[in-house]
Amino acid sequence: MTISFPASPRADALPPAILAIGRNYAEHAKELGNAVPDRPLVFMKNPAAVIRDGEPIVIPAICREPVGAGEEQVDYEGELAVVIGRDCRDLAADEAHNVIAGYAAANDVSARWWQKQGSGGQFCRGKSFDTFCPIGPVVPAAQVPDPQALRLVTRLNGDVVQDDTTANMIFAVAELVAELSRGTTLLAGTVILTGTPSGVGAGRTPPRFLREGDVVEVAIEGVGRVRNPVRSAATV
Repeated sequence: MTISFPASPRADALPPAILAIGRNYAEHAKELGNAVPDRPLVFMKNPAAVIRDGEPIVIPAICREPVGAGEEQVDYEGELAVVIGRDCRDLAADEAHNVIAGYAAANDVSARWWQKQGSGGQFCRGKSFDTFCPIGPVVPAAQVPDPQALRLVTRLNGDVVQDDTTANMIFAVAELVAELSRGTTLLAGTVILTGTPSGVGAGRTPPRFLREGDVVEVAIEGVGRVRNPVRSAATV
């Protein structure tokens, strides 16, 4: 199956759904003061948020709310993306590999106020602004022998800010695919974002959020990378 993502958020090849997992690395949960979950924390991103390698992450004017210009809230989250290759439902974990078409490096860009306070406690709004889902080229699953043995490194302006291994996921890829398929048809092309390790901007002292002129890169060994400049809506 050939899988590609569009050059524009309005192109036809958007994934039918983007399912994402929060707090899937224990150290990331801890850095933001959250408990380690005992079940996958699931949310969704708008497929129209997808951009490709090299396209700009655009911080929209809405992200200046509610605190006014000069405040920052847009964060990076490097993640391993899983692409489902065929419609499936009610899988066992040992069947998950049969439906995974490929993997990619991804960035779950997040507006923290909109994620936590601006939408009644629901993550979707702060995760779904246009350009907030960079996804790199998809590599076939056959080229990734073990998705739980991959080094993930995020760089901000060339400096390493996240460096971990998918071995430290709380819920492994196969578990996530099986769990998300329970009672729910996962359509071919669905993307699953598997969570981010520690090192996000909100967890730093002081916090370091994305701003005009930044370049953020997520690289995963054996999978590839996605690298995107950051722009403000005022300058686009």
